[in-house]
Amino acid sequence: MPALVSLSAGKTEKRPRLVVGISGASGAVYGIEMLDGLRRVGVESHLIVSDAAARTLAYETGMTLAALRDRADHWYASADIGAAPASGSFPTLGMVVAPCSIRTMSEIATGVTSSLLTRAADVTLKERRRLVLMVRETPLHGGHLRTMAQLTDMGAVIAPPVPAFYARPESLADMVAHTVGRVLDLFGLDSGTVRRWGGDEA
Repeated sequence: MPALVSLSAGKTEKRPRLVVGISGASGAVYGIEMLDGLRRVGVESHLIVSDAAARTLAYETGMTLAALRDRADHWYASADIGAAPASGSFPTLGMVVAPCSIRTMSEIATGVTSSLLTRAADVTLKERRRLVLMVRETPLHGGHLRTMAQLTDMGAVIAPPVPAFYARPESLADMVAHTVGRVLDLFGLDSGTVRRWGGDEA
């Protein structure tokens, strides 16, 4: 994995791209913060939102789907399986699903993909690019855990959104920003929102 880098928006004609999937699991705020974080570091975001995610977004945040799409550089309908992220010839840094539902995780694990979101994730794996799944579910039964192990063997990174209390968050927004920042770390991107142990912390 490359060292962490800070990228300034607008400095280059061709910016790196990251595909962002948002599924129907609770935690739509992680997807929102992911889009905002990518904009801050100058990475081009390509958004795919499942139908269930649009309902969760409205319920949890009051945000409309149109407002969410405005935060992305490009967006695609979940049913558009012919969109650019469905092809391995479309170069990206990889893909993150934030949050990732159990159904979405299971589709990716089997390769039987029914939407652009899961197809794009499958493409990310076959091209040996980084796929990070912010799986949002608890408690977990054995089938969930076996599916996570299977995906790890396939090259995915399972990164549940777990708060870091050592960072001494003062608000829910702090916790979300830190968690998303740690996921961006996995792509070699420094969002500037992570309080790092041994650096910022005594």
